[in-house]
Amino acid sequence: MKNSHDIIKALLRTEKSTAYEPQRKYLFLVDKASNKIQIKRAVEEIYKTKVTDVNTLISAGKKRRVRYQLGRTPDTKKALVTLKEGQKLETV
Repeated sequence: MKNSHDIIKALLRTEKSTAYEPQRKYLFLVDKASNKIQIKRAVEEIYKTKVTDVNTLISAGKKRRVRYQLGRTPDTKKALVTLKEGQKLETV
């Protein structure tokens, strides 16, 4: 079984993700092999909050040129986590 810090890689702080915060939604970069149940448990364990919903999406990597060859950036998985009413993340 994976550690919670292996599942949750980072809290994404972008302009779009900060617009979700008044709705108690936070965007995380997560391990590609993790499922919604593992993500929910990891967020609850790390941030000591209650999670009501988890939505996931996989962003496909882009094609890039590396000298004379075509390369590709890796695929990433993101999770949009909704917290229970009255809960919020204590971030720095």
